[in-house]
Amino acid sequence: MTAFVLALLAGALVGLALGSLGAGGSILTVPALIYLLGFSPAEATTASLIIVIVTSLTALVAHARVGTVRWRAGLLFAAAGLLPAAGAGLLSAHIPAAVLTLAFAALAVLAGLRMLRRRTPSEKGTGSAPRAAGAGAVLGAVTGLLGVGGGFLAVPALVAALAVPMSAAVGTSLLVIIANALVALAARASTEVSLDWALIMPFIATAVLGAWDGKRLSAKVQPAVLQRVFGTLLLTVAAVMAAGALL
Repeated sequence: MTAFVLALLAGALVGLALGSLGAGGSILTVPALIYLLGFSPAEATTASLIIVIVTSLTALVAHARVGTVRWRAGLLFAAAGLLPAAGAGLLSAHIPAAVLTLAFAALAVLAGLRMLRRRTPSEKGTGSAPRAAGAGAVLGAVTGLLGVGGGFLAVPALVAALAVPMSAAVGTSLLVIIANALVALAARASTEVSLDWALIMPFIATAVLGAWDGKRLSAKVQPAVLQRVFGTLLLTVAAVMAAGALL
């Protein structure tokens, strides 16, 4: 199977996860780029930022059309993460590939366990500026360092720290993700990382299309089932990445 076809299939899977779950799907991007398309960890995390920006922007437009984006809360949350995202983006170029891979594997375990637990954030968020700043900074650092959107972290943080209702948390998290990813990508612009656009572009194309199919899938399959499937997949991916980094 050619790398081009693999890029199409991997993009479709990521888009399907994003569209059906709303958050947590983009974390599949980095391992897909590394293990299916042969990217190095540094190349994969940089390319992932580009893919996350485009797919999240597409989803943000859809949420904005139906009024499920809290712009002020999203911008306030994002502001706390911009400097950490930039700093982590610069730092990533100096971290050994094995360490970067292990850090990503740990994040994948966290995301997988959250999905398997099938818990949703309480609607009774209290709103707290210090908590919002802290959560925003952590999310920015994660995005900048590992090249992931971090929606599975952003959604509960928006509910708990800024009292954003669950009905608007996913859409608002996309705004935060885009802002952090743009800053992290700009910070990496000075690093010497070559990107294979012949593989990135078809990956993005099918990810966007897959996101629309994921929305339709979520209407037919129970969310708990989808979460168990993708949660198990993430734990498997994490195990493979950790084993590859340690052996």
